[in-house]
Formats: sequence, C-alpha cells, structure tokens
Amino acid sequence: MLRQRVITALVLVALLLGSLMYSSSWPFAVLALALIAAAGWEWGRLNQAGAMPALVMGAALAGAGAWTLAAAWNERAPAAVWWGVTALWLVCGALALRAGPAAWPQLPRPARWGLGLVVLWSAWLALAHSRVIGINFMLSLLCLVWMADVAAYFGGRAFGRRKLALTISPGKSWEGVWSGMAGVLLLALFWIWLDTRFDFDSPSLYSSLVQTLGWAGAALALMALCGLSVIGDLVESLVKRAAGAKDSSGLLPGHGGVLDRVDALLPVMPAALALMSFRAT
Repeated sequence: MLRQRVITALVLVALLLGSLMYSSSWPFAVLALALIAAAGWEWGRLNQAGAMPALVMGAALAGAGAWTLAAAWNERAPAAVWWGVTALWLVCGALALRAGPAAWPQLPRPARWGLGLVVLWSAWLALAHSRVIGINFMLSLLCLVWMADVAAYFGGRAFGRRKLALTISPGKSWEGVWSGMAGVLLLALFWIWLDTRFDFDSPSLYSSLVQTLGWAGAALALMALCGLSVIGDLVESLVKRAAGAKDSSGLLPGHGGVLDRVDALLPVMPAALALMSFRAT
C-alpha cells in the first residue's frame, strides 16, 4: 500500500510540475479538468447514476470546462459565480450535515447529480483562475487546505476529546478543527514573510487578504476558509457513508479516488476567490 501511495504521488507531482513549466496557464487547466472530470464520474457512481450516466456526467464536466476555457472564464469569471457557489456550500452543506447520511439518498437523484456537477465545475474554474493570478497565489491556496488537514490530524490525535460529527466521520474532533486553524494562521505568517523576501510571480493568498481586509479581517477569513475545508471533507464522507463506500473510487492507487483527495478543496477554492473580489472593488 505504501509503495502504491508513493508511486501515485510521484506521478501526480511530475504531471503537476510539468504543467506548471509552461508560461501559459492552459496546460495546468487541462490537467485539472481531466482530474475533475474523473471526480464527476466518481460522484455519479456514489449517487446511484449507473455506469453509463456516470460516464456522461464526467464527459459533461469535461465539456463544460472546455467551453469555459474557450470563453476565457478562467481569466475573468464573474465574482457572482464565486459568491453564489459559496452560498450554495454554506446552505446545502449545512442542511446535508444536519440531516445526516440516512437522509442523503432520499433526495432526488437529478438534484444530487446537479449539485455535484456545479460544485466540481466551480472548484475547477477557481483552481484554473488561481493559476492565472499566479503560481505563488495558487500554491498558497492549496497549501492552506493541506495545512488545515495535517494540523487537524495531529491536533486531533493529541488533544481530541469532543467529536465533531460522530455519525459521519468519527475520527474528527473540535480540537482538530481548532488545531487546523492555528496551523493555517502560522503558515500564513510564514508565507507573508516569504513574500517580503522573494520576488514571486504574484502575492500569496495570505498577503492579498491582509492588503484587502487588514490583519484581523485576514485572520477571520482564513479561519472561515478552514471551516469550509472541514465542510467539504464531511460532505464527501457523508456521501460515501450513504453509498456504503470506503473510497470514492480506485483511480489513484493507494489514495482512493480523486474526490478523496480534493473534497476539502471544493468549497475553499471558490470561497477564496469570492474574498479576493473585494480587492477588485
């Protein structure tokens, strides 16, 4: 299992670095679109779509992404997209988590499919747009989610007492959530220091938030983004639990499926760009 995880991770890193070597942003956008189309297929399988409809969902995501690239939305998507998807996550995510895994299959399948396609497309678009802003910005956004996850894991193991969502993800605790937020705030301070020392291609998310919202506003925004990463993780766990699945698929040997790797990113990417829209006004 460890060997599979390492090999898969090395292949993904090689593809990522290869796509980032180009001055144009489209190779990375196409690579990310291929992964998000696979996630669309996984979402269909987890939501009773059947083999062919699940493939159609993946193809529909790929087609929507191709149309979006042709329309150059990856360069200038309306801010209303980011705010609308963020509101969708806050409302529908809260309702789904409150209802629990047993209630999820009771929703009409077309509604579940549509919600999945919207959040996957918007997360891909946000990722593609963040690459247009700059590699430093994009990496700082990705590292926010990774740091939140890693710090929450170790903080939860060390201090976890109060369960966060026992029926959905028994291993998560409130102490883990607070640890994740603390880890992200420390990461932000370190990255802001790096921004002042090196001539990166763009400001990081953290420096941009400080410039836009001030130190206190940036800290609150980062904590909110951490909270959204937890919601994304829990919603995917809820859907898998409702489907009786351990992993979203076996597409990434040793890692499960694409959804298993990007679940926490799905709400954070558009929400971060929604916050960045304040900078343009």
